[in-house]
Amino acid sequence: MMAVPTLETRLAVRDRPSRAHVMHQRWEQLAFLHWRWDAAEIQRTLPPGLHVDTFQGDAWIAIVPFYMRGIRPRFCPPMPGISNFLEMNVRTYVHDEQGRPGVWFYSLDCNQPLAVWTARTFFHLPYQHARMAAPVVEGQIDYTCHRRGEPVESRYRYQVSGETYVAEPGSLEFFLAERYLLFAQTPRGIRCGQVHHTPYPLADVKLDTWDVNPLLQAGFAAPQRPPDHLIGSPGVAVRVYPLTA
Repeated sequence: MMAVPTLETRLAVRDRPSRAHVMHQRWEQLAFLHWRWDAAEIQRTLPPGLHVDTFQGDAWIAIVPFYMRGIRPRFCPPMPGISNFLEMNVRTYVHDEQGRPGVWFYSLDCNQPLAVWTARTFFHLPYQHARMAAPVVEGQIDYTCHRRGEPVESRYRYQVSGETYVAEPGSLEFFLAERYLLFAQTPRGIRCGQVHHTPYPLADVKLDTWDVNPLLQAGFAAPQRPPDHLIGSPGVAVRVYPLTA
């Protein structure tokens, strides 16, 4: 029988795993652009064994641009030219048959070829090669992404600012941001990956420029409206763990 996530389950996945991690990362200047979505439509895009996770009956889909910093294997120092790059993902929220809540990625654009190869090879995630830039212009991040082989460029001009706070358990912000598991389709079936970090310090986001091209590339129709929910974070230090059953 399929289990569904409880608040206790959602809190428990934040605990630091007892097994060894394989990577260190920092995720910085994240902007979470969320749209409310039809749960049945999301479910049709998921592989067998995964189920759409909802908040008060609604599913959510997101575009998340951010900086990756200090990426390195557990026993190695950061490497110049390799450890810092950009990433933008399109994601939704799911749970498995055991009721474990996590993230399902439709795409992860990245401008570091080694990172794309590593993530595809060892984590079976749908990373995509892209030309990307994110200079800070007049205090705002001017984030652009042009996926290889695609005719369009996506652009987000935003600023994460203001006092930070931690999402209240049970709130929408907690449902959207506090995700510590990911699911990947592998040759052996669905596998689960885990990360560990302190709860996100959340903040307001000023969003001046945005588009939905990544949603279109994922096969969704344009929502024809701005994001229904917008939050950001200055960032967290992350430990990454290998995939498990």
